[in-house]
Amino acid sequence: MKLEGSKVLVLGGYGLVGMAVCRELLGHGVSEIRIHSLQDEESAAARDELAAEAGATRLSTAAGNIFGLARDPGRLGRIGAQLEQLTDESLREFLLYRLLVECQPDVVIDCVNTATAIAYRDVYSSAEALWREVAGGDVERETAAALLEALYVPRLIRHIQVLYRGLLDTPAAVYAKVGTSGTGGMGLNVPYTHSEERPSRVLLSKSAMAGAHSMLLFLMARTPDGPIIKEIKPAAAIAWKRIERGPILRKGAPIRLVDARPQPLGRAFSTHDESFGRETDETLATAFIDTGENGLFSLEEFAMLTTAEQMEFVTPEEIARYLVFEIEGGNTGHDIINALDNAVMGPTYRAGLMRHFALERMAELEGEGKTRSVAFEMLGPPRNTKLLFEAHLLREEFGAMTPVRESTAEEIERRLDRLVRERPRLANEIAAVGIPVLLASGEMIRGPRVIVPGDSSGEELTPERLEAWCEAGWVDLRRANCARWQERFERIHRELSGIRAGDTSSRHLRNARFWNEEKSIRPGKIVGWILSVEERGDRFKR
Repeated sequence: MKLEGSKVLVLGGYGLVGMAVCRELLGHGVSEIRIHSLQDEESAAARDELAAEAGATRLSTAAGNIFGLARDPGRLGRIGAQLEQLTDESLREFLLYRLLVECQPDVVIDCVNTATAIAYRDVYSSAEALWREVAGGDVERETAAALLEALYVPRLIRHIQVLYRGLLDTPAAVYAKVGTSGTGGMGLNVPYTHSEERPSRVLLSKSAMAGAHSMLLFLMARTPDGPIIKEIKPAAAIAWKRIERGPILRKGAPIRLVDARPQPLGRAFSTHDESFGRETDETLATAFIDTGENGLFSLEEFAMLTTAEQMEFVTPEEIARYLVFEIEGGNTGHDIINALDNAVMGPTYRAGLMRHFALERMAELEGEGKTRSVAFEMLGPPRNTKLLFEAHLLREEFGAMTPVRESTAEEIERRLDRLVRERPRLANEIAAVGIPVLLASGEMIRGPRVIVPGDSSGEELTPERLEAWCEAGWVDLRRANCARWQERFERIHRELSGIRAGDTSSRHLRNARFWNEEKSIRPGKIVGWILSVEERGDRFKR
């Protein structure tokens, strides 16, 4: 897409890469850049720094934690927001969703170091603390809560869920991510860690989250009707923002010089012992290079880090230039979503050929045993099993789609009810895999164990719960559901009627031959059509 005249939201816009991206965008005539950062003062500082270069581009700001809620509900509320099922109501509480919907950008560029933000919560320290308490037989509530809040995977998945839903509710045509490899492109022998382990578990967690994040973006890129997804993943140190001489700040605080003299080591040692020396009012000041989120490095640290065979480095301007080029349709060769797309092994011609043989042989075995092979509820979810069995019962009673379409919902309900009563084995085979059969009379045919709901012990059976359970995994022989099957077969018929007579081209996948002229009901084909067409669960890349 052309960026000229578009509105762009830059997440992490105050950071090293974020600022370079904003500057690159200014050269492409965008109408507005919404600069987001964690703190208000950061996004305001970025806006002020860019103002002299902005020209006709409007600069606006936003701030907040894109991994959390708009309002802090306390620890338990934060944990629940990450672990509970995402609903439309809870979705609107997430700051990222609100930011996307309020901004309504044409393009979203994400420069936040997602892997670091999630993995540096250090699940190991929290897990070890809880493990010690479990071993001691006395678990504290706060220790357990600390571990739940530090869990990586639920936080990353919730972030992707919120991001995806938010993007769908905007006109965004492209989501572009600046990711990370987690180790600056180095391997498990990376010598830059903040622990005695090599490699550090926390650092490897960062790489694990970086990889998981990319795979989730890969899935998002394969989802129809969403924006184009791109990710550039630098595998080197990123530098630099400025080179100056002055006070050295570590985590925002100045490093103070100390007044220390040689003393005996003694028999005990403590990491904090003011008797060995005191901090003075003098601040350590010297030449430094500012690498943005990674902090200030000395001359020799930077020389060590970027020398040959170490991390080396890439400039933020190169990243920004490549990213914008990709957004506008160029091919830099550095979009890892495209690389994954080209590298993964998809469906093959041989498998497609052999699928016919497999289905043919199973059909032969069905005939030999005079049985039907419908569903075992090992593929999942239960809804798919329910749909397969409902189509199977229609096949047993009506044979083809046309008689179903030409009947009334009342007649279908009556005939299916009679079918399962007169041929009880049909219903018992369904019940055997954990799927109940609900009859029009309100009676149920079920086994000792059912799959839906997942875990219930005397739960009140309300009309709302009944409908939810029928939708999720109960074979429903009531009139309203019979009408839904009529509507499905009618829609298939309309699709076939829309194909020009005599069209034998490759244009149509599901033609009259595919459906056997509607002369038979094939549950697998029909439920596949439901998942692809009705429920929009089709495979985007074929």
